[in-house]
Amino acid sequence: MTTIALTGGTGFVGTRLIALALAAGHQVRALTRRPQAERAGISWIEGDLANTAALASLCVGADAVIHVAGVVNAPDRAGFAAGNIDGVRNMLGAAQGAGVSRFVHVSSLAAREPALSAYGWSKAEGDALVMASGLDWAIVRPPAIYGPGDLEMLELFRLAAKGLALMPRGGRISLIEVGDLGRLLLALAVTDGCNQILDADDGVAGGWSHEDFARAIGAAVGKRVATLAVPRPLLMAGAHLDRLVRGDKAKLTPDRVDYFCQEDWVVDAERRPPANLWRPQVETPAGLAATAAWYREQGLL
Repeated sequence: MTTIALTGGTGFVGTRLIALALAAGHQVRALTRRPQAERAGISWIEGDLANTAALASLCVGADAVIHVAGVVNAPDRAGFAAGNIDGVRNMLGAAQGAGVSRFVHVSSLAAREPALSAYGWSKAEGDALVMASGLDWAIVRPPAIYGPGDLEMLELFRLAAKGLALMPRGGRISLIEVGDLGRLLLALAVTDGCNQILDADDGVAGGWSHEDFARAIGAAVGKRVATLAVPRPLLMAGAHLDRLVRGDKAKLTPDRVDYFCQEDWVVDAERRPPANLWRPQVETPAGLAATAAWYREQGLL
């Protein structure tokens, strides 16, 4: 049995990760901003990534840290830095102070293109801190994450249910189902001496074109979709409109447009985890169907 100190435990990835950890017999100490219901196997620690006292408490008695929490959308560069650089620095300090040597860090493929977006820059800076920490570290840079519980792709499914798919022009992406990502993170938490940056996906060589991905979502909701490639200027106009309407809560931002319009978000096959450590278990068509079913169960689709 391993005791895992976890950040981001109330989010999409963290929620699935907790379920997998408990099923595997691990104990979890999880950071939370809000009070949580008591649950066997979990100790909730109230605080956030800026609360160094809470982070120190989180790491007490832990065998490994899995750092999932981060900022994926912010109104400015400072917002990304606070969550993805300062938060990593604080979490590393807490692990070091508590004598926790193993540190598993969830980054992003965006980190390999730090000049492209403020998000990618902040994730790359966070990765650099992990690599320089002197801990037994592993960095996972997942591509697009989907699965039951995800709300980021909900609008894509809703559009597909109406027979329509909007996408950037050209380009290819890799995908990973949330449970597969969780299983990799747990495997790394109990594995010594990784000290590597790992790319993980569904195993599809060369990834998915945006058009093929849109059609796969259509199949998951039982629709044949008409695909429409949206040029970058129109996406950027949409981002400014979303900011006017929703302010700091805007989903489509100029930073995200820069990210979406990059043509290569396919994992590096040379950085895939070794097969004796982890292999993907969920084929994307089946995973998308399960995601659509979850949306329907929640009354979202």
